[in-house]
Amino acid sequence: MGGTSTNSGAAGTSAACTTRTHADAVGATVKERPFRACPELVEGAASAGKKTRASAPEVSDAESIDPSVRKKRAPRDDNEKEASANSAPDSAPSAVKDVDVFRALVRAGARLADIHVHYESQPEYPLTKTEKSGTKLDYRVTKMRLSKDKTTLVYNDYLTLSGIPKKTYDYRLGNRSALEWVIDQYQVSTDKRGGITNDPNRPDDPQYILRLIGQVITVSLETVKIVASLPQLGMPDSQIPVQN
Repeated sequence: MGGTSTNSGAAGTSAACTTRTHADAVGATVKERPFRACPELVEGAASAGKKTRASAPEVSDAESIDPSVRKKRAPRDDNEKEASANSAPDSAPSAVKDVDVFRALVRAGARLADIHVHYESQPEYPLTKTEKSGTKLDYRVTKMRLSKDKTTLVYNDYLTLSGIPKKTYDYRLGNRSALEWVIDQYQVSTDKRGGITNDPNRPDDPQYILRLIGQVITVSLETVKIVASLPQLGMPDSQIPVQN
């Protein structure tokens, strides 16, 4: 009976509140209607909130974290700390060394790019020029030929160049050196099918090919020198790529 009485009381309060709220809303303006509330419901909600806050135990931030999470965030053990402390002094010199290697590679790359892009501006390697007596001065090229030891180049019937360093042939473009590539490409040839003649000689600059020979030798020697001076990368022998 007591429970029934309580329920009927609550129902009565809710019904009365609803009736009053509805009645008030009917006479309220549009702006006022959303802000009208039942005093009994507001008071009941406030008291319920107080009871909930009072009954809920206070939990610290550390306790609110799941134990598995706290375990993952735990500091390293003593062995890890000791290993980290022992390796710290070695890491600084290693970083400095890496920076030095990087800067050396940058300088080498910049120099290589400069001499290869501007190869026609490089100084000529001083070769010994032997002119054949009794022949007319001529700088035209028909087909150049290297001696067996590759230290002498027969430029044409009038001129022979000697004193070519052997290291010139260490710089290679595929399966042949840069100098051998120039010798093969800069020759007069006629296509058998089309009958078109390819003549590399320049009437406006007769000594162009002669200069080019000396410049290519300079670029080749400088390239070999720069590559030989590159710093070691510290890679194990097993990781160094093998060139076939």
